Amino acid sequence: MKITATELKSNLGKYLQLVEKEDVIINKNGKTIAVLSNPNKDRLSILNSLKGILPNDISENNIRNERLLNK
Repeated sequence: MKITATELKSNLGKYLQLVEKEDVIINKNGKTIAVLSNPNKDRLSILNSLKGILPNDISENNIRNERLLNK
């Protein structure tokens, strides 16, 4: 979705909720100045792609804990 900087300023809360579903492109004077995007979007798509591949006894918490222990 494309919006103006003024529109973002006036309705920030609305666009923070919308960015969970889609990127928001911010324009000022007809030029793109920024893009709001969900930082977790890529992580969620990767996790969803693994469903059905991983054994049933592995949960998201197991994966998270294993990743944190290997740091």
